[in-house]
Amino acid sequence: MSVKLFTSESVTSGHPDKVCDLIADSILDEALRQDPESHMAVEATIKDDMILVYGEAGTKADIDYEKIALGVMKEIGYNEDYYVITKVNTQSAEINNAVAHDHISAGDQGIMFGYASNETENLMPYAIDAAHKLAARLEKVRREDSRLRPDGKTQVTVRYEDGRPVAVDTVVVSTQHSPEISQEELHDLILEKVIKPVIDPAMLREDTKYLINPSGSFILGGSWGDSGTTGRKIVVDSYGGYAPIGGGCFSSKDPTKVDRSAAYYARYVCRNIVANGLAGTCQLQLSYAIGKAEPTSVYVQSFGTSKYTDDELKEIVMKNFDFSVSNIIRELDLRRPIYRATVNYGHFGKKDLPWEQFKKIEL
Repeated sequence: MSVKLFTSESVTSGHPDKVCDLIADSILDEALRQDPESHMAVEATIKDDMILVYGEAGTKADIDYEKIALGVMKEIGYNEDYYVITKVNTQSAEINNAVAHDHISAGDQGIMFGYASNETENLMPYAIDAAHKLAARLEKVRREDSRLRPDGKTQVTVRYEDGRPVAVDTVVVSTQHSPEISQEELHDLILEKVIKPVIDPAMLREDTKYLINPSGSFILGGSWGDSGTTGRKIVVDSYGGYAPIGGGCFSSKDPTKVDRSAAYYARYVCRNIVANGLAGTCQLQLSYAIGKAEPTSVYVQSFGTSKYTDDELKEIVMKNFDFSVSNIIRELDLRRPIYRATVNYGHFGKKDLPWEQFKKIEL
C-alpha cells in the first residue's frame, strides 16, 4: 500500500494579501460595471494604516479608488483609520495595440494550468477544498463572535492510501483574536464551531492532530502585523499545490489577461473531462504569446486515471473546446463584474462561477 501525506492551506478575507486582492477586484468590477471593455491591471499594497493603489487602467469608467479601498476595509471588519495613495496610469499604448485586434489577442505571454479531481463533489483536491471550507467557516464564526478578529489561516494535511484520501492527519487553524479570550477558550471554540462542523467525521481519527493558534497569542493582525500585496496567494487561489502554478496571479486582471481568463478556461476543461467521466484526474497546461489569439501549446495529462491515452484526451479536448482568447471571454461571459466573488476561498470549486458549469463533451 502506498501512503503519503499532502497539505494545503487557505486564508480568511482579513489576511493582508487577501485584503489587497479584494481591493483590486473591487476596482476591476467597478470598471467593468461602467465599461465592459475596460483593460485593467490595478493592484494594491497595504502596511499599517497606508494603502497604496497602483497600476494601469484603460477604461472609460470614473473610478473613486480611495472610496473603494476604504470601503473594502470596513466591509472586512477593519475599523482603523487608513489613508490611500493612488498611482494609476493609462495602459501602455504598445500593449493595447498588441491586444486590441478584431479577434482579441493575449495581453501577455504566460503559462496557465487547470486541474480537476474526483476526490470531492466539486471536483477539487481534498486538502485545498477542506482548507477553504475551514477558512469560510472561521470567517462566519468570527462575524458572529466579537472575540475573534479578521485575520486568519487554515491548513489541512490529508493521508492518502493508494492515491485516495482516507483521513485527515492534521488540522491547523490560526485566528486573530481579542485579548479577552484565553487560549483554552479559543481552542474549544475553534474545535467545536469551526473544525467539527466542516470536516467529515469519517475522515477524523483518534490520532488526528488539531493545532489551534500553535504560536499562542495572535492579537496584532492584518496590516498592523504584516504587509499585504495583490497576487501573493496564488497557490491558495488555485489548487493548493496539487497542480503546478502558472506564471501570474488572477486578481486585478481583466479577462484579456490570459493569466486569469485562460486559467479559468483550463479549469473549465479539466472539470468537464472529469465530470463527463473521461478521467478521474485531469491536468491541463496552456501557454500564450502576447499579441497572439491562439495558445502556443496545449498539454493534457490524466495520470493513468483514464481509459484514454493523454494524446487521445487531447484530441477530445481540441474537438470540444476553443482556446482562442475571444472565445474564452465569450463562452465564459467574462466581461462582467463577477470577480469579487472569486477572491476568497479559492477561484475554483464555487458552483455559481461560469468556469464551474457542466458541458457535455462529444467523443
